[in-house]
Amino acid sequence: MPHVMPLALSGPGSPALATSDPSTGGQSIRLSGVTKTWGNTRAVDSIDLEIPAGSFTVLLGPSGCGKSTTLRMIAGLEPIESGRLMFADKDVTRLPAAQRAISMVFQSYALFPHLSVAENIIFGLKVRRVSRSERNARLERVASLLGLSALIHRKPSELSGGQQQRVALGRAIIAERPICLMDEPLSNLDAKLRHEMRVEIRALQQQLGFTMVYVTHDQVEAITMADQVVLMNSGRIEQVANPRDIYARPASPFAARFIGTPPMNILDLDALIDGPAGPMATGLLLGIRPEAVERASAERSATLRGTVSAVEFLGADTLVDCTVGTQTLQLRVTGGADVARGQSLDLHLPRHELHLFDARTGQRQDHRLNEIGPLLRL
Repeated sequence: MPHVMPLALSGPGSPALATSDPSTGGQSIRLSGVTKTWGNTRAVDSIDLEIPAGSFTVLLGPSGCGKSTTLRMIAGLEPIESGRLMFADKDVTRLPAAQRAISMVFQSYALFPHLSVAENIIFGLKVRRVSRSERNARLERVASLLGLSALIHRKPSELSGGQQQRVALGRAIIAERPICLMDEPLSNLDAKLRHEMRVEIRALQQQLGFTMVYVTHDQVEAITMADQVVLMNSGRIEQVANPRDIYARPASPFAARFIGTPPMNILDLDALIDGPAGPMATGLLLGIRPEAVERASAERSATLRGTVSAVEFLGADTLVDCTVGTQTLQLRVTGGADVARGQSLDLHLPRHELHLFDARTGQRQDHRLNEIGPLLRL
C-alpha cells in the first residue's frame, strides 16, 4: 500500500474546502454503477451503494474483493472508470482528491520523520491556519484518546509500530472532517489495543457524528463497530445489512460462511435425505450455525445422526465435527461436555435456525422450509 497523506489539507491558493464543524454531522455518500478494472480484471464491478450521513459503514471481505479499491475511489486516489460518486448532493466523481474535504488513514503510517508526534498530528491544522488554542485543545483530546500523551515530543523513529499507527490515526481524527476513510488502521496493533481502539474509534465517531467508511477483512471489527456492513466478494457487493441482520439472515452461502466464528455449516440437502428426495429438494443447500445445532433428547427429536470425527477444546466451549454421510457438520457444545472421537451423536436441528439457499444462484429459499420440513422430520 503506498504511503498516503491526509487529504483534508489546503494551502494558499487551494480551492475552498467544506467546513468541519462536528455539529453539522457527516455527509452521505452514494455510489452508482461504479466500476474499476485492472487489465482484464474487474476489481470493482458496477456497484451501487448508499452510505447514510453520520453512519459507521464497514467494507468487509477477503483479500482481492475490491474493498480497498472502492475506498480509494471514494478518496479520489483512484479514478472512477464509469459510474457516479456523490457526497450529499454534490457530484465529486471527477473532483481532485485534495478538494473532497475528507480525512483518511491507511495501513502505512506516512509520518514525517523529522517532526514530533504532536507536530505530525496537528500538521493539517497548521496548514489550514487553525488557531493555536484550538490546535492545542484538539491535540490534547486526541493524544489522550489514543494513549499518546506521554509521547507527543518523540520522533516517529522512537516509536513502536503500533504507536506510529496511532499517530497516523490521530492525524485523521483531529481533522474532524464530515467524512473519514480508514483502511485496516488497526492491523499493526496488538489484540488488547485493537479491542480498546475499536471501542474508542466508535465512541468518537458517534460523538462527532462524521461519516466513517472503514475497510477491514476482520469480521470482528465489522460486527462490533458498524451501523452498516457492506460484504464484498470478487468486486461485487454480496450483502448490505446491519451486523445483526447479516449474521441472522445471510443473503448467500458466501455471506453465511464469512460472517460468524466458526462459520455456518452449509450442507447439500439432497445428501441428508433418505430415499428419493423428489424435485422439491434438488439443488438446495441447508445452512445452520454450529451454536444452533443441539444434541437430541426426549424433548428434542433427532434430525440427523453423526459420528464424531474431531474435537477441539476451546475452554468455555468445545467444537465438535461430526461426519454425516459424506459431509461434515460442526456443533458448539459446552467446554465440559463429554464427547469423544468415534462417538455416535443424535443431533437436532431447530427449524427456526435453518437457512435454505439455492445451490446454483446462492439466493435464500426460506419459503421452501415447509416443503423440506417433513423430509428432515422437523
